[in-house]
Amino acid sequence: MTSFPTLERTLKTLHGWLGVIVLPWVVAIGLTGLYLNHWQWVDGFLNPPVYDEAQFDTWPQPQQQDAQTTRSLARQMWADEIPGSVKHVTYHGRRAWQVSAGGHRLIMDAATGHYWVKTRFTRKTYNPDGALLHSKVYWGSIFKSVHERGWVNGRLGTWLADITAFAMVIFGLSGLFIFTLPRLRRRKNRIARRRVETEAREIRLQ
Repeated sequence: MTSFPTLERTLKTLHGWLGVIVLPWVVAIGLTGLYLNHWQWVDGFLNPPVYDEAQFDTWPQPQQQDAQTTRSLARQMWADEIPGSVKHVTYHGRRAWQVSAGGHRLIMDAATGHYWVKTRFTRKTYNPDGALLHSKVYWGSIFKSVHERGWVNGRLGTWLADITAFAMVIFGLSGLFIFTLPRLRRRKNRIARRRVETEAREIRLQ
């Protein structure tokens, strides 16, 4: 004769598997949430010291840069992308030219030719010869993306985060039932025993 699993056993199995499946995302959401709330405490440990951009002015024989040289450099760096329009901006208190291509942004210091390459998660500083001077990771953006989407980029939208959130709701409800059902059953059994004992006592007294 085939025995069917009870509701409690089914809930325990579901609860256990959900715990295993969503654990990495629960941990990630918890850790990234702590970082987002207290980023000042840990940001200094994750990034190297800030680069002093006043050193740009010590570059020998600086050359003024214009929109055309900025666009040319962007084309060299990202040959498969079509750069957008070049804009005159102020960046870190310095006059600069800015152009975007794909998911990258090139910012050229107008006075010296130093430049920054930015993405959503990183910023790299180069001298006019193309040597890397400094690299910064925007940990806040990375952790915020993981916290909101369950992943680093947005290609999957919020599906991972939504699935994790739904699984956590089921995990919590199943845990509540697993906690409650045995206690309700024991309470029911105690009431039944007391009723039997009462009836037996009444019979003896008759």
